[in-house]
Amino acid sequence: MKREISAGGVVYKLPATSHGPILWLVCKHSGYKKWVLPKGLIGEGETTEQAAVREVKEETGIKAKILAKIKPVEKYTYSLNGERIFKIVQYFLMEYMGGDIADHDWEMEEVEWLEFEEADKRLEFAGQKRVLKQAQEMVK
Repeated sequence: MKREISAGGVVYKLPATSHGPILWLVCKHSGYKKWVLPKGLIGEGETTEQAAVREVKEETGIKAKILAKIKPVEKYTYSLNGERIFKIVQYFLMEYMGGDIADHDWEMEEVEWLEFEEADKRLEFAGQKRVLKQAQEMVK
């Protein structure tokens, strides 16, 4: 079985006013049409942290800084062109620094900032829902 190691971010944005909600970044993948957290393969010579920051920027148009590692890693298997792949994803809690979701790349057909409950509803994979919940607990 092939192995892949990826890195990604659970990005939040603080409210504009003290009464507003914290918003979470989610994206709809162009290929398999599911709502996900931004992530991608770690490039050669790249650290996990560098890959996470790069992938968030590429896929969503958002610049974010890492605050903490989210443990444990997400692990799952999937099939691509008849091949089974074991995937490990290290997510990081990340805070919004700038950028515009309109600048997302082709991998994502939509990118949105949502309140926690709506972001949780949109995410379609149990592992990513768990990661989002952990991130929310870390921010509280």
